[in-house]
This record gives sequence, structure tokens and C-alpha cells, in this order.
Amino acid sequence: MARPRGVEDAAILRATVEVMGREGPAGLTLAAVAREVGVVPGTLVQRFGSKRGLLLALADRSERGAGERAERVRTSRTSALGALSALTAESAAVLATPERFANHLAFLCMDLGDPQLYDRALAVHRTQRGLIEELLTEAADTGELRASTDTAALARTIQAITAGAGLTWALEREGSLEARLRQELDVVLSPHLPPGAASTDPEES
Repeated sequence: MARPRGVEDAAILRATVEVMGREGPAGLTLAAVAREVGVVPGTLVQRFGSKRGLLLALADRSERGAGERAERVRTSRTSALGALSALTAESAAVLATPERFANHLAFLCMDLGDPQLYDRALAVHRTQRGLIEELLTEAADTGELRASTDTAALARTIQAITAGAGLTWALEREGSLEARLRQELDVVLSPHLPPGAASTDPEES
């Protein structure tokens, strides 16, 4: 059967993310996503088969999207640490409120109990860590970080710190998540900066 024209899969997946953040697991239905994107539910059934198929497609897209987002951010920054700061902050875009953070966290908890979704979540996690390590290695090579920096270990720490920062922010509800992430990134990077370095994102200062 021919695929209905007019709405790209990418638009449907973006709408899915929006509904996930706004409604949480209980409110994520094919009908809700269809309303968000302006199609009939049958269109989603035809393309993805089921809600589970839609979630699997979104998970597959998320891994590719992580690399594309990193490349775009890197080309817009003159420094590796500036790109890392911007990339970290951009990850908060869909988690702008504690409620949205909680809803996306609920989906992650579901992923942990589903073998197929878990495999994809782990792939995204590993892709993100690799991208962080690449930027840190570049920063060490260009003198933004001390040359002796263990970039693999630091990448793991940054992932752990940013994940924890999100949960702490959702509990404390002070300021924006983006500001909290930038602050925590500055703290974890500061011992590795050469003398005189002040900001992880010169373009933001």
C-alpha cells in the first residue's frame, strides 16, 4: 500500500516527543500523536504498525539525531568546549519544565524494562558519550584542556553529572535546566582547564 503523502516521518517523530513530554506514558497514544501532527490515526498505523512501533522508530532516530545535532553544534562554535557546553544545554530543550522532565524520565524507566527499547537507549547513551569524548579530546589537543586529561574518564563523569543535575533541578525547581547544566559542566571541567581559562563556552560569555 502506498504511503500517505504530506507529512514526513521526521515531523511525526517530533510530534511524538512533544506528546511524550506533555502527556507522559499514560497520554501517549497514536490518536494523541495524530492530533498533534494533523493526520488521522490510521496514517500512523500504516507507517509504524502500533504505538510500540512508533516508539522503536523514535528510538532509532534518536541515535542518528545525536550525531547530527553534535555536528551542527560543532560547526557553529569555534571551540570544542564551546560546542560541548552548547550541546549539553541543547539536550535540555525538550525538558524545559520539571513536569516534562518527569514524563521523559518515566519513558526511560519503561525502556529499561523492555529489551528492544533498552538496546536502543543504550546505543543512544554510548553515542552521546562518544561524542562528548571526541570534543574533550579535541579540547585537550588544542590546549583548551590540560594535555594530561583522561578524556574517556571525564566523558563518563560528565554524563553522570548531567544526568544527576537534571534530577536535582527537577526536585529543587530553581532556575532553568539549561543554566543548571552549564553550571555543573563548568564545575566538572574546571580542574582540567589550563591556567587562565575561564569559560567552557566563550561565545556565550
